[in-house]
Amino acid sequence: MAMGMQSGKPGIAAGSNAESNDNLKTLPMPELQKKLASSPQGLSQAEANKRLAQYGPNEISEKKTNEILKFLSYFWGPIPWMIEAAIILSGLVQHWLDFFIILLLLISNALVGFWEEHQAGNAIAALKAKLAINARVKRDGKWTNPKASEVVPGDVIRIRLGDIIPADARLLDGDPVEIDQSALTGESLPVTCSPGGAVFSGSILRQGEIDAMVYATGTHTYFGKTAQLVQSAQTTSHFQRAVLKIGDYLIILAVALVVLILVVALFRGDKLLTTLEFCLVLLVAAIPVAMPTVLSVTMAVGARLLAKKEAIVTRLSAIEELAGVDVLCSDKTGTLTENKLTLGDPFAVNNVGGDQVILWAALASRAEDKDTIDLAVIGGVKDSDVLKSYQVVHFQPFDPVHKRTEATVKGGDGKQFFVAKGAPQVILQMSKNAGEIKPAVEKAINDFAARGFRSLGVARADEENNWQFVGMLPLFDPPREQAKATIASAVQMGVKIKMVTGDQIAIAQETARTLGLGTNILDASGLGDSNKDASPEQAKAIEDADGFAQVFPEHKFHIIDVLQKHGHIVGMTGDGVNDAPALKKADCGIAVSGATDAARAAASIVLLTSGLTVIIDAMKESRRIFQRMNSYAMYRITETLRVLFFMTLAILVFNFYPVTAVMIVMIALLNDGAILSIAYDNVHYKDKPEAWNMRLVLAISTVLGVAGVVAAFGLFYLGERVFHMDRDHIQTLMYLKLSVAGHLTIFLTRTRGPFWSIRPARILWMAVLGTQIVATLIAVFGLFMTPIGWKWAAFVWGYAIVWALINDRVKLLAYRIFDPNGVPLLVKKQRNLRPEIAAAAFELYQQRVHGQSQQDQDWFEAERETQAAHKKAS
Repeated sequence: MAMGMQSGKPGIAAGSNAESNDNLKTLPMPELQKKLASSPQGLSQAEANKRLAQYGPNEISEKKTNEILKFLSYFWGPIPWMIEAAIILSGLVQHWLDFFIILLLLISNALVGFWEEHQAGNAIAALKAKLAINARVKRDGKWTNPKASEVVPGDVIRIRLGDIIPADARLLDGDPVEIDQSALTGESLPVTCSPGGAVFSGSILRQGEIDAMVYATGTHTYFGKTAQLVQSAQTTSHFQRAVLKIGDYLIILAVALVVLILVVALFRGDKLLTTLEFCLVLLVAAIPVAMPTVLSVTMAVGARLLAKKEAIVTRLSAIEELAGVDVLCSDKTGTLTENKLTLGDPFAVNNVGGDQVILWAALASRAEDKDTIDLAVIGGVKDSDVLKSYQVVHFQPFDPVHKRTEATVKGGDGKQFFVAKGAPQVILQMSKNAGEIKPAVEKAINDFAARGFRSLGVARADEENNWQFVGMLPLFDPPREQAKATIASAVQMGVKIKMVTGDQIAIAQETARTLGLGTNILDASGLGDSNKDASPEQAKAIEDADGFAQVFPEHKFHIIDVLQKHGHIVGMTGDGVNDAPALKKADCGIAVSGATDAARAAASIVLLTSGLTVIIDAMKESRRIFQRMNSYAMYRITETLRVLFFMTLAILVFNFYPVTAVMIVMIALLNDGAILSIAYDNVHYKDKPEAWNMRLVLAISTVLGVAGVVAAFGLFYLGERVFHMDRDHIQTLMYLKLSVAGHLTIFLTRTRGPFWSIRPARILWMAVLGTQIVATLIAVFGLFMTPIGWKWAAFVWGYAIVWALINDRVKLLAYRIFDPNGVPLLVKKQRNLRPEIAAAAFELYQQRVHGQSQQDQDWFEAERETQAAHKKAS
């Protein structure tokens, strides 16, 4: 067998050295097929399985970090160094109890961090697996869709518009195609490849459709890598950077206070090593140790929740970006509409029959491409057997440049003719009879558009390039059932939906009117030069528009650019290969269901189900995630300020260390361990896009932090002056108070209103209760400290709860002072009934005649009924 020859082993021949790779790129096709032991009919499944076992999967193995080394990395870095320095200093001063406790806590923290990162990594890997590219491969003479990783040398693949080429291959018979190799070579313009030419993995088919024979896979490919659909999950977003800045702020503040403590201690003549050990541990308490873990866990949990709603996140930081989106440029077809085209009565010219127009359009279609327009046209042929009497000699698929499909057909009488279908203007432009029929065609287009129909032009030629316009087919794509209610929900959330479509203005206006979007639709061709900045008038028009018609890909990029420059956070949906630049440009690019590989590669979120509802659901979830992160940031700042200021003032004013080094480490790690559960907390998202308000967060956190310091000194005063406790018992008392009050703080920072306004998730309050039971038992029985017994433990709990209630009212007052324009805290918010009205109106609409005026009547009737029901319920 040819596979057994030294130079004939597929994959090895392609990757053994550069020379053999170049040989296979230029080897005559018959010789290449011989070397690969294959043919244009492809391989059998059994042979493909053998080759897959022999040469491995078609992928680049990621370099995996050794799990032991990854675990050891938790002992390396600024934070671990400070804890390790505290351990060494404890040994030098022979505080062996402190030595072993801090060592144990360091190891425990490393174990928790390692496990949480491992779990987050598994979640991301599972999401990546859902986005694996599929290839079209001929096996046993039939086209199948295995994963791209299962492609082997010798396979025959079909590549179509927008496909990412899965492996190095040579083109078989067909028309020249255009390949985008910019991701691999940096060349911005596509290159034309003819049959016999080599194409490389990771490049994108920009125009045409053709079969190809794979000659190298995986690590043996010319560029040594396959296309990467999912970007690094470690991308740092705006919000993550803001939170990390909080960490820097806390560290700088802690260092300043620690230096102050050191100076005073040296002036007093305190033991240097003991003071230094305590200061190091105080730094550990101040640094947000759990912040990276909380971030990754919250993002991973959010990604899993979105995945359940059929929205796959390819870049975790996109979740945060989506929370701030205030303008969503939505594709019409398939997102706002059903993408299930219905064929209307044809318009014909020159006495051609309507059925004949449909037949010729069907011959210019191809069912196996699963294109919705092609399927609708083919489905319109009354007798499908008629199609079998024709032979399609050559088929030219649709591409964004020519905007039409063409076919060379041989009839039952052996005569050859040509058919084409596409945009009416394009078909008119190529037709010889355009001059005499243009007025009638344009009138028909406008009539169809006024009724919400798209028009598809059809032409026929007996001789090449002698096209005759024969008619048009009206196609209707009905709006999605709940689209109107979903749009109303988006408006309630402060998100402006702008429809983007390639259809005519009349069709766009009719669709937008039906959906309740508004009818201020702009013709994209009048938006100005996309390579230049928009004038103030054009920018204002784009901001005010309800949608855009007759849009080309470069228009989408321009629209997004203008909106971003005017302060908007823009989301963009798309599905085609030419949508990729706009998806990349948008703050949050969303590839809709059925999108090409290129669009999915450029997007931040990939939808596996159709419609706008899943996008709105994703926005809601992203806002919940933002709220959780906001709660954690406020909690972390508050607690750090509370501990730092209380400790510093106690040492400077009273020359007393109110808690030991071991106590500080235990408080920090117990509280940070439980706070991971905030990733699952119940929160209410805002009815407006989220924006990071650092001023408000720092203000509220500072107020709560100062109130906590007052409470801590209040207990210190009671213990020393009222109850006359010794310093050892006071230390245990303060340890328990700082631990319990610290965790009660999270129930204050997680709500804008009173702490009871949103019920906490079960996992959160159970985690808090569990850790504080442990902290209480440690204080009661005196593990590593002086025991205080149950009576004093109960007193501390009561004291902490009373102060938490006081602090909750202080928080409400602080919000009124620092955010006077916010929603009144104790006023019931007016309910938005538009989604319910829209849903009721749709039910009425379904029950009646689908007339235009009737839809308006349905809406008003549904509004009256819904308002009446709401008043009755109130």
